[in-house]
Amino acid sequence: MRPALLAAVAIALVVGVGCGGDSARDPERRRPPAGAPASARPPLCTRLRARVTGQVDTPAATELSGLVLSRSQKGVLWTHNDSGDQARLLAVAPDGRALADVALTGAQNADWEDIALGGTPEGGDALYVGDIGDNEAERSSVAVYRIDEPRPAQGGPQSAMSRKLTFRYPDGPHDAEALLADPSSGDLVIVTKSFDGKAGVYVADSPRDGSTTVLRRAGNLALGAAEAVTAGDLSADGRTIVIRTYGSLFTWSRRAGESVASALRRRACAARADLLVEGQSEAVALTPNGRAFYTVPEGDQPSIRRWAPVK
Repeated sequence: MRPALLAAVAIALVVGVGCGGDSARDPERRRPPAGAPASARPPLCTRLRARVTGQVDTPAATELSGLVLSRSQKGVLWTHNDSGDQARLLAVAPDGRALADVALTGAQNADWEDIALGGTPEGGDALYVGDIGDNEAERSSVAVYRIDEPRPAQGGPQSAMSRKLTFRYPDGPHDAEALLADPSSGDLVIVTKSFDGKAGVYVADSPRDGSTTVLRRAGNLALGAAEAVTAGDLSADGRTIVIRTYGSLFTWSRRAGESVASALRRRACAARADLLVEGQSEAVALTPNGRAFYTVPEGDQPSIRRWAPVK
């Protein structure tokens, strides 16, 4: 959601980067990813350079808030608008070409903030849309919509059936804009948003539709003053985790057999990049190997950027 004082964010500096856990236990999940060596440095923990790859050319894109790269369909980025739009997903190519406008049946857009890619119980790919925004911290529950990943079709509008997953925080309502889906376990992770730079990490263990799941608080993030969390992503190979704010990107290498929440308890590494150059932006999408990522800001005909280490 649009912040009240973006100017304050624009001049803020990262004054501290770290993770603090609490006493919550986080059991290791089934089918762990290959993971990275314990000493591995996150691949994005370096100086980054942005390259504009295109401009989104559909008028449907007005306030894009989430972004994820398909792992089964080459050159497909899935995105969506923030609150105020209908319940739909947009598919665009990295060069900005509009590929699909998919209406979601069985869904509502109260405050869509992020999108993630995970698995289905049947073994396919699923998109998870996080209706998790709550600026006033007054929602008794939030929702995530699961959709079997569509294939963009040429020549007209599309629709897809969604399944609603309902969640409740164990300690009262929170505003949140970051959703991650663990490709190995099926867990969903929500990271809350606060302008004091402190965020809560909440986990839904292999959630199922049809009932309300009480989230489990699994830790805290302390990213620094004014570093409000606006998005997150997990690479398709499960090894790289990123959390972004309006101006910064924080990254972790995930160890073999480690849950997402456990990885986030370790100290993060801040990429050397100023994401504020693109304006008001709340989205991040990792490439499959976690060595680059895409972003897109809000507004009409926004530019898509690909960020990668400087060679």
